[in-house]
Amino acid sequence: MGNWIINNGLTSFMVVVWMGINIFLFLWFYFFYDLGDQFFYTRHLLGSALAWARAPAAVLNFNCMLILLPVCRNLLSLIRGSFMCCGRTMRKQLDKNLSFHKLVAYMIGLMTAVHMIAHLLNVEWYNNSRRGVYDKLSTALSNLEDTETTTYLNPIRTTDIDAQQTPTYFAFTTIAGLTGVIITLALILIITSSMEVIRRSYFEVFWYTHHLFIIFFAGLVFHGAGRIVRSQVETSPPHNFTFCKDRSDDWGRIPECPIPQFKGGFPQIVMRPSKVLELQLVKKGFKMEVGQYVFLNCPAISQLEWHPFTMTSAPEEDFFSIHIRSAGDWTDKLISIMEQLPEGAQGPKMGVDGPFGTASEDVFDYEVSMLVGAGIGVTPFASILKSIWYKFKDSNPKLRTRKIYFYWLCRETHAFEWFADLLQVLEKEMEERGMGDFLTYKLYLTGWDQSHATHVMVHFDEDTDVVTGLKQKTHYGRPAWDKEFEQVRKENPTSVVGTFLCGPAALANVLEKKCAKYSDVDPRKTKFYFNKENF
Repeated sequence: MGNWIINNGLTSFMVVVWMGINIFLFLWFYFFYDLGDQFFYTRHLLGSALAWARAPAAVLNFNCMLILLPVCRNLLSLIRGSFMCCGRTMRKQLDKNLSFHKLVAYMIGLMTAVHMIAHLLNVEWYNNSRRGVYDKLSTALSNLEDTETTTYLNPIRTTDIDAQQTPTYFAFTTIAGLTGVIITLALILIITSSMEVIRRSYFEVFWYTHHLFIIFFAGLVFHGAGRIVRSQVETSPPHNFTFCKDRSDDWGRIPECPIPQFKGGFPQIVMRPSKVLELQLVKKGFKMEVGQYVFLNCPAISQLEWHPFTMTSAPEEDFFSIHIRSAGDWTDKLISIMEQLPEGAQGPKMGVDGPFGTASEDVFDYEVSMLVGAGIGVTPFASILKSIWYKFKDSNPKLRTRKIYFYWLCRETHAFEWFADLLQVLEKEMEERGMGDFLTYKLYLTGWDQSHATHVMVHFDEDTDVVTGLKQKTHYGRPAWDKEFEQVRKENPTSVVGTFLCGPAALANVLEKKCAKYSDVDPRKTKFYFNKENF
């Protein structure tokens, strides 16, 4: 017994840990989908097959993450070299890599079978619900459409096809169905060709079919994009399924039972000057910090394309917003779709991935901050300035920033318009609180013509700027950065200054050099730290 423990104890312990993680994932997600209130209506359509489909999916994700690691030879060599300082027992575990690879493969095969059978039942029950075979609530849920005020729950959207053919049609015409068929076939070929009799007699068959793992993982990436299983989201006023489940005829007619919404909602759309589109999206279970960004997907344009956009809303707001400038085929198509919508209509469904952190999150860690935005690069600083306004409004004692310098460089006057309202609110707020010196902002117009220059000269003596309507006058040309850094250093002789840029690489090189140039070697004096947004 002692010898067995010495030789196999660590191996057995690692297998037990792996199996424990699998069991935990299965049970956790099983009860999440079987008991979660957000899946009440989905469970009404699918029953327990919902949890039996989603729990194996979680285990599959975990094991698909592990399956390639034991056969990465270079990785194993690197780990073996790193374990030279460890005992032989630890290094010996690497020699059992193929055994663990097979163990993980068996788990993937088992969970795939359970997942597939459960989803076959789900499609059948979706189909029957769509055709009114079951009760009144199932029919009402299946009849929900994607409109301005509703979202669908049942992914089977047509009844024109023969009932017996609908599951097959669904499997080969949806992303989830088609990729599911492909990765299941690839997995069957990989597993069957791995049998010892085939591997030893027809090694080439084993070798080439194992390379189907490329197709398997490619399909796995897109398999969940169809969002076949949808959860209910909060509405205002809330939809209480306990009260409303027996009153489907009253959905949308009485305040207590608004039409239930699934998988997010529609964005609010605001067209800004200079072909800038503002999208305001619901922020439910979504936590953000200033300056963060999200990846955005519009299935109406492309199911596969995801593009990064910085959020312009503040964490204190109950929604999050992004501003999108026309800068390519995808953005042009999105703006065109929004412009063609009737007034007051809701836009297409949007997919959001994130949020993700950026350098701008650290802006409140500095007592003094310099914010530099170029064109649409002002977006992270819109979030920061809005958050500052909320912090002042709520008298937040945690705000340690005492001075902000804000610079915005634009080529055309219209670009200033959508942001000027925020600056006007901040300007007024600071004056009312006797903190007019807290925010120093300078707007630079880098492109203009003679007629515009003449118009500015005529109105130069007015109290507000002719371009923005702000008390701070617009500057023409580019900033004299040496002069600006010298002024900041003079006004803050003992401070650490964070310099944040969202703009082109050429401007980044200039500002990085200025930060180094004007930082004092004396730790008690002014130091500049450069931070740049990167996507």
